[in-house]
Amino acid sequence: MNPVSIECPAPRHEDELVLLGHGAGGRLTAELLDALVLPALDGQDGPLEDAALLPGHLDLVVSTDSFVVSPLFFPGGDIGSLAVHGTVNDLAMRGARPLALTVALIVEEGLPLSELRQVLQSLGKAARAAEVPVVTGDTKVVGRGAADKVFINTTGIGRRHGALRPSAALARPGDAVLLSGPIGLHGTTVLSTREGLGFESDIASDSRPLHRLVHAMAPLGEHIHTLRDPTRGGLAASLNEIARDSSVAIEIDESAVPVPEPVASACDLLGLDPLIVANEGCLVAFVSPSAADEALAAMRSLPEGRSAVRIGEVLADGPSGRVTLRTLVGARRVVDMPLGEQLPRIC
Repeated sequence: MNPVSIECPAPRHEDELVLLGHGAGGRLTAELLDALVLPALDGQDGPLEDAALLPGHLDLVVSTDSFVVSPLFFPGGDIGSLAVHGTVNDLAMRGARPLALTVALIVEEGLPLSELRQVLQSLGKAARAAEVPVVTGDTKVVGRGAADKVFINTTGIGRRHGALRPSAALARPGDAVLLSGPIGLHGTTVLSTREGLGFESDIASDSRPLHRLVHAMAPLGEHIHTLRDPTRGGLAASLNEIARDSSVAIEIDESAVPVPEPVASACDLLGLDPLIVANEGCLVAFVSPSAADEALAAMRSLPEGRSAVRIGEVLADGPSGRVTLRTLVGARRVVDMPLGEQLPRIC
């Protein structure tokens, strides 16, 4: 009888695929950028900011973003106004006021013209309210099923305010961490509308422009070290990015973080952490401790910042790149960078 030869099968290497989580702003996004995008484009080292300095014109910044939110319309906004607000806010997080926008549309064949008209009217209204002109754009139509109704790309150019030079790499030990308003409203509103959960009757997206809020803080100049709007990945992603890029340890107080009751209820039902839910109308600021009260007063002087609070600080010591949360019971837990997409198609 011949001996039986037993061999372990060789592992099968299937082609890696793009996942929804690669666009979520968390660890999968960082991996995609590091492994594919930046090497292909000769990306430079350093923090990935919300907007980039324009080479040769360091008082000018540029930002581009694409919006694929589903559904197109939701309480508190729609894809048109969201496209304006998102790009204006990215410019503002580099300390800039918006000068001009471009708009590109990718429209699915079969979209009712009435819906497209409503989106564009909202986009135009939002641009006029932000006092930023739309100076050029493009329109493409693709076949049925090749897109979901309409996708929008916006690019913005802005000019920085005087001595205001915020960066994700400039947070310093001792900085006060300020938040301009409650978290979780946008993500839970969009998800509830999409899935018919019913929470949208109690809440609305916080989508709005934040450049006037930044302008109010501009007189504090170099005391404003870092600004971020916690969109994809929520407050958790923004704080982790800042801790990583500034090589600091950040601690926030759970009791100080404003979470509206309907948001807390929705997150409890769905098993979500409000810290990872997307926002579109609040910012987090890292400010010199001596200027924290003045910065809070400046934010509270405007409607979009009337609920501004101090939520934490940058620790003088502690593990570099770590974010911790002081819980309601006095314990501490690590706030990790979100892995992927728990709430897809939010912006």
